[in-house]
Amino acid sequence: MKTISVNLHGKMDLRLESKELPRITEDEILAEIVTDTMCMSSWKLVKEGENHKKTPDDLAENPIMIGHEFSGRIVEVGARWADRFEPGQRIIVQPNLARENTPFVPGYSYPYVGGDATFVIIPPEVMELDCLIPFEGQAYYEGSLCEPLSCVIATFESQFHLIPHTYQPEMGIKDGGSCLILAGTGPMGLLAVDYALHGDRRPRTLVVTGRDDAKLDRARRLYPSDEVDVHFLNVNGMSVTEQQAALAKLGGGGFDDVICMVSVSELVAMAGELLNPNGCLNQFAGPMDKSFTAPLNFYDVHYNFTHVTGTSGGNAADAAKAARLIAERKVDVAKVITHVLGLDSAAETTLNQPTIGGGKKLTYTHKSFERIELATVDPASPLGRILAAHDGIWSPEAERWILANQPDIAVEG
Repeated sequence: MKTISVNLHGKMDLRLESKELPRITEDEILAEIVTDTMCMSSWKLVKEGENHKKTPDDLAENPIMIGHEFSGRIVEVGARWADRFEPGQRIIVQPNLARENTPFVPGYSYPYVGGDATFVIIPPEVMELDCLIPFEGQAYYEGSLCEPLSCVIATFESQFHLIPHTYQPEMGIKDGGSCLILAGTGPMGLLAVDYALHGDRRPRTLVVTGRDDAKLDRARRLYPSDEVDVHFLNVNGMSVTEQQAALAKLGGGGFDDVICMVSVSELVAMAGELLNPNGCLNQFAGPMDKSFTAPLNFYDVHYNFTHVTGTSGGNAADAAKAARLIAERKVDVAKVITHVLGLDSAAETTLNQPTIGGGKKLTYTHKSFERIELATVDPASPLGRILAAHDGIWSPEAERWILANQPDIAVEG
C-alpha cells in the first residue's frame, strides 16, 4: 500500500513523499490517519534533526515520519492483536512509550508511523504498552488533541503537597487552593486552563498570565467559570518585580501550584518565590538549552516545604483519561484550534510554527489545501457559516465539511 507522508531527512529538511508500505506482520497494525495536530516539539525536532535524542543516528539514510498527535482508524489487524482490535475502529496513539532501553517513539523515530501521513504501520511495542487507545469522540480532531491534553493531565497529577504533619505526598494540584499558569495563553496553556476548571481537583483561584491582549481577551471569553475565581493578567511591559507583586496580590499572597509554560530563568525563579508553604512548582516547558538553570530558595525548600517537579508528555493512562474526558464533553479541546491545513502544507507550517503564531494547527492528512486561519475565513462562505454557527470554534460539522469538500492529496514519487 502507498502512503504519503512528511518525512524528516535531517536538520530543517522536511519532505512530502510517497512510498510503499511493507505488508504488516502478525504483530503489527495498519492504520489510516485522518488528523494530526502540531506541537512545538515537532519544530524542535526539525531544528535538531539527527542531533535530537529521539531520532536515529542514520536519519539521512532512514528518514522518519513526523507528527505525534494523531487520530485515525484501523485498516488491518495482525493476528496477535485480533482479540483486542478490529478494522474500522477509531484509535489514538500515546506516543510517549516510556521505555527504559530506548527513547524511540512514534512521530520522532520510525520510518512507517507518524501523524503527518495517510497510512501508517503501528509497531508491536505500541500495543504491548497499551498505547493504542480506542477513541469514541465525535470527530477525529478531538482524538488528535488527546495527546496534548494527556500532557496537561500528567502535569496536574504530578503536582504534590505533603499531607499535614507527615512527609507523605498527596498527588495532584491542591483542591480549593490557588493555581498560577505562567505564559498560559498558548494552546497548551489553554488546555491547562480548561482542565483546571473541569478536572477532578479544582483550584479556588486560577491566575493566567500572557502578553497579548487579543489572546487574553479570547481566553476570558472561552473559559468563564462560576466555580473558580479566574484572572487573566497581561504582563507585557512589566518587570519581573512588578509581575511578582501583581501576581502575589491576585493569589492572596502566593500560590499552592505554579505551572511554568516558558523556559525563562527569571520567571522560573519568580515562580519559586511565589510558592506558598508546601507549594509545588512544575516546569512544564521543555528547555532547548541543556544547561538551563534558575535560582531556587533552599531555605524555603527546607523550612517551608516548597518543591519542584516537571513532566515531559503523558502516559497511556493519561491519554485514556483524556479520551474519556473529551468523549464525555467535559473538556472542549476545539477551542485551541486556530488553523487547519492539508498535508501538503504541513512541512512549511511545521518549520514556521513560531512565526505563524496562534494555537493548534490541525492537519487533515488525506486533503490538499493551503493553511486556513479560522479567524480570517469569509463569514459568507460555506465554511464561514459553519464557524459562525459555533462561535468561531472548530467543530465536528466543520470537519465533515473539510472531508467532503477539500481535494484529496496526491504526490508522485
